[in-house]
Amino acid sequence: SALASNVFMISQLLYRRFPDNLLVKIFGVWEPYQGSSQFFPTSGLTYYMTPPKSFVNTLKDPIHFVFYVAYMLTACAVLSRAWLDISGSGPRDVARELREQQTVIAGYRDTTMYKELKRIIPTAATVGGVIIGILSISADLMGAIGSGTGILLAVTIIYNYFETFAKEQAEMGAMGVGGM
Repeated sequence: SALASNVFMISQLLYRRFPDNLLVKIFGVWEPYQGSSQFFPTSGLTYYMTPPKSFVNTLKDPIHFVFYVAYMLTACAVLSRAWLDISGSGPRDVARELREQQTVIAGYRDTTMYKELKRIIPTAATVGGVIIGILSISADLMGAIGSGTGILLAVTIIYNYFETFAKEQAEMGAMGVGGM
């Protein structure tokens, strides 16, 4: 994720500049891969933010795996909750849209509908974020090419392009029939 990438970049820069500083070592110690100029964290906070290299490594270092899972699930859940307010999908926004469309939830008045949406929408967003985190962790552990998060982003982008393409085709089909 972008958060992890920024933390990794800052940690690497600090470690290269101040390798003997205790606070920098707590943040992350970086070592090059054998025969490569690419660095990877070997200890510190950044080490626990990286996925285990394989399923076998999760058994060898279960503490690393537990911290990684906790970090990923927490980050995904918090970011999905924050996305509600940023994207305009929060309970207040949905209640306003339903009110403008003169739509109600069966069994709820206009005032109690907001309270019900306030109870349901953030919970659904959090659960959705946790599920995405689980998918991302699973892809990382199975050794997918690229990161699990990258795969989820790629699939989402491709699906959005497909939806846009299908919508444009349907509109063009409607125009073609109407023009005859």
